[in-house]
Amino acid sequence: MKKDYTYAVARIRGREMSLFGQPVMEQLLSCGTYEEALRFLADKGWGDPEKPLTAENILDAETEKTWSLISEMVKDMSVFDVFRIADDYHNLKAAIKLAYTKKEMDRSRLFVTGGRVQAEVVEKAARERDFTGLPADMAKAGAEALDTLLHTGDGQLCDIILDRASLEETYRAGKAAEDEVLRDYAALTVAAADIRIATRCGRVGKSLDFTERALADCAELDTEALARAALNGTDAVAEYLEKTAYAPAAEALRQSPAAFEKWCDDLIISHIRPQKYNPFTLGPLAAYILARRNEIKCVRMVLSCRQNSLPEEAVRERLREMYV
Repeated sequence: MKKDYTYAVARIRGREMSLFGQPVMEQLLSCGTYEEALRFLADKGWGDPEKPLTAENILDAETEKTWSLISEMVKDMSVFDVFRIADDYHNLKAAIKLAYTKKEMDRSRLFVTGGRVQAEVVEKAARERDFTGLPADMAKAGAEALDTLLHTGDGQLCDIILDRASLEETYRAGKAAEDEVLRDYAALTVAAADIRIATRCGRVGKSLDFTERALADCAELDTEALARAALNGTDAVAEYLEKTAYAPAAEALRQSPAAFEKWCDDLIISHIRPQKYNPFTLGPLAAYILARRNEIKCVRMVLSCRQNSLPEEAVRERLREMYV
């Protein structure tokens, strides 16, 4: 029997009112300095008043607020694993490299929140070379990646093992999800990642074997054909895409990697907007999580632009569509 999320959706409807729309993003863009942008966000209630006013503190606090809110309303958080798996693998990658190098580094800059497993648990698993306490797929990938790194010293090979495992677990979680929003998100996320990987491999001249090893299987793309296209560069990848359901992405890919990223994020936003009118399922909660992630990503872009004194147009052309 499907669960009733009516109460949770009602709460989310109220929270949607505080999401940044295009007018607020324009106000943030108009802030002349990095410090002014931080103060603008603080005035909007962003960040943790107990912590210094920095971009990372603000953005981390907003991510934590999002998951804290959702966890108050949904007892079984595994329904959102499709969103959380990537953060787990990000932390696993950081933990393995930290264990390998044995360097003392600021953990707050290495690990992210929002995953299924606490970062401290992931770090301990890598440090002790015992991954049995992690989810099964993650444990298998972690053991393989660490063993590969210890025997070869090849950080890139370690990365592709973990990146592929992350994508494949995300794809499986999407396939198993009851809600269409989660299924669509997983499919697009994995397909977009494969396209990025193939394009990057082609650009730097990677072999067919390397490219095929890096790509995650997904029904929406023929990864063998994609890998072969990558050998001939970005235009060949775009030509391949024109024969798939991702044909509209071909033009964006030809423009630039940034244009392709924007196309993918905007497509997700366009897919989740109809959830505003669906009060009985998990869909609106999933849509809110995605809307918040998109909002945080856009704010990060603006802050990075201001921090590095880049022209406003440099970020304006990369800003995504907003949910509200």
